[in-house]
Amino acid sequence: DAELQTDGNQSERMQNGEPVFDPRVHDEVVRLIAAQLAEAGDKFDKEIKARVVNDLLQHFLNENLSREEITRHMSEAVEGLARAIPSDMEQEKAMLVLAMVLTKKIANTMPSLLHRVFNTTVNYIGQQFHNYIARMVSA
Repeated sequence: DAELQTDGNQSERMQNGEPVFDPRVHDEVVRLIAAQLAEAGDKFDKEIKARVVNDLLQHFLNENLSREEITRHMSEAVEGLARAIPSDMEQEKAMLVLAMVLTKKIANTMPSLLHRVFNTTVNYIGQQFHNYIARMVSA
C-alpha cells in the first residue's frame, strides 16, 4: 500500500472519495515542517522585544476581553512584528512562526495563562493560516 509509483510519487489510496495518507509518511512530513518552523522561531525569538510580549500579556490578563478581541490583539501584534522584523521567508510562514514564538514567550512569562494563550493561538492559526498549513503538508 505504501509503494512508490514509477514516477517517484507515493501511491495514494482513496476511501470515501478522500485520500488516505500513510501515517508514517504524514508524520515525517509534519516533523520536517515542525523542524523548519522551530529553526525560524529560534531566529525570531531574539528579535521580539519584551515590550511587545508585555503588551500582549496585558490583553491576556484582562478577563473582560472576549476571545475574538484577544485574537484580534494577537493578530495585530503578529502583523506589527512581521513588518518590523526583516525576513527572507514568505510572509505567511513568518507570521505563523511569530504567533508561535509569541505564545511561547507569554506562556514562559506567565505559565498560568498557558491554557488561554494556547487556545487563542490555535484559534488564530486556524483562522489565518489553515490554507497555508494545508498547502505545506500537501507539498
